[in-house]
Amino acid sequence: MMTASCYICRSVVRVPPPLRSRTAVRCQSAAPPGASGATSTSKLVLEVKERLAREHPGLPTGRNGRDDDDMVLWFLKDRKFSVDEAVSKLTKAIKWRQDFGVSELSEESVKGLYQTGKAYVHDSLDVYGRPVLVVVAAKHFPSTQDPVENQKLCAYLVEKAVSRLPSGAENILGIFDLRGFRVENGDLQFLKFLIDVFYYYYPKRLGQVLFVDAPFVFQPMWQVVKPLLKSYASLVRFCDAETVRKEYFVEETVPPDFRN
Repeated sequence: MMTASCYICRSVVRVPPPLRSRTAVRCQSAAPPGASGATSTSKLVLEVKERLAREHPGLPTGRNGRDDDDMVLWFLKDRKFSVDEAVSKLTKAIKWRQDFGVSELSEESVKGLYQTGKAYVHDSLDVYGRPVLVVVAAKHFPSTQDPVENQKLCAYLVEKAVSRLPSGAENILGIFDLRGFRVENGDLQFLKFLIDVFYYYYPKRLGQVLFVDAPFVFQPMWQVVKPLLKSYASLVRFCDAETVRKEYFVEETVPPDFRN
């Protein structure tokens, strides 16, 4: 059931602000070279599915499997309708989902870290109609928290956010709350995992990333992470909490950590 706050957010949906590289996040307008419409696209989807069935019969079927038309089409768009590249990337993504047990993840299975409040999917969409994933960096302690459990929490929340995409929406908003961030909260290995998640397994699902009130001690980590992001670095915006409140939400839908 849609909450009142979610309804308010949907009612004021705006066009997302221009980024330096819109091609890094948009897929919907893509079309196969020399396409003659839906027929050409359907043939490519079928070709990918047949290749996957023939070359990787052990991959699961069904939702998010090798015969999922929507998933196949999304990866085709991501790979600019290259069948070979789509097959390769889909194989990697579906196998990861299978090995990582993504479909079995639940709030109960990750509750140990979930209850810390270090990360969550916000109940409301932002003003651009995007699901919102919030990470509170000051609650992340890699020296005491199990790295595998951190990865499971990450996968669960990304999956949850993507599952909340409204019809016609394509990507989510990530908010990294860096207030109170200290050296002991830094975790390069986890950030590398997160980059892989969005590049290989959920391509073009991340529409924008907000780094909120980043302290000086975060800058060395950013200098290391930025080259790893490649074109995705253009999605990052450094801003303050007031910008989050004023530009991305209405009063009733501001995430709890950003309310006055």
